[in-house]
Amino acid sequence: MAQFDMPLEQLQAYRPDREEEADFDAFWQRTIADARGFGAPQFERIDSPLRNLIVEDVTFPGFAGHPIKGWFVRPAHGDIRGTVVSYIGYSGGRAVPESWTLLPSAGYGQFVMDSRGQGSGGSASATADPVGSGPRIAGQMSSGLEHQDDYYYRRLFTDAVRAVDAARSHDAVDPDRVVVAGGSQGGGIAVAAAGLSDGLAGAMIDVPFLSHYRRALRITDANPYNELARYLQTRRGEEEDVFRVLSYFDGVNFAARATAKALYSVGLYDAVCPPSTVFAQFNAYGSDDKRIDVYPYNGHEGGQWTHQLKHLEFLDAVFGA
Repeated sequence: MAQFDMPLEQLQAYRPDREEEADFDAFWQRTIADARGFGAPQFERIDSPLRNLIVEDVTFPGFAGHPIKGWFVRPAHGDIRGTVVSYIGYSGGRAVPESWTLLPSAGYGQFVMDSRGQGSGGSASATADPVGSGPRIAGQMSSGLEHQDDYYYRRLFTDAVRAVDAARSHDAVDPDRVVVAGGSQGGGIAVAAAGLSDGLAGAMIDVPFLSHYRRALRITDANPYNELARYLQTRRGEEEDVFRVLSYFDGVNFAARATAKALYSVGLYDAVCPPSTVFAQFNAYGSDDKRIDVYPYNGHEGGQWTHQLKHLEFLDAVFGA
């Protein structure tokens, strides 16, 4: 796969008109307010071979109070420097806590949110999605897509905001020193959390999925966006209804409402989350304190460990070296 999208200089200036319904803010304010009416998170310390880290098994109420699992991993000695709430890529789950060691080893707390109804992509999940849906394509992209109230990502994005709330409730966490982070689907969840949560210190958003859907479907046939294309193949004439529902879940719209300092990344060979869909989101992002690292010859893997080290530099800048 070669660079197939716009040239970089065009990507850097790409600001498409946002597709956004008039009740976007009211829809999300109602959704989040309803979810905040359920219970408190529970943290249970568990045994781990990570002798210099504390591991807690987390259960917190997400959308409609549904129980959502997570991990909270932090240094065993001294105060944590800040907390990162991490979201997971498509079809993945929270896996084992021992797989989340980089940030805690650098002195940070890491709150990992499980993704409801996922976890078949090589990393196990412990969270069911108790909500059914109508006929759909295999995967999550078309689940409940008939109406914005029923769409799968309404539940997942609400879980993400409640994960921030849960992390902030922990005695070891300074609620003003919280960053959200994720790659691919996790990046799409992170920008939603950034747009819907007040007072975040930062956001690390890598090769984000769930952004600028109309263009994505025009220029890539890779999964998971291809799930939407296959869904539309049997719903001829319903395209505008589908895109209207998707507009409530478009990362470009969440980015426009986000104000935290941000670090993005993009791969110019990325056929899964095309560069123009990433730049549409980055260019709309509501803070001027933002940066995007471009990997010209990488695809959806992005910068990998090169960029993970940049995460540590970003966190040093946010929280003080």
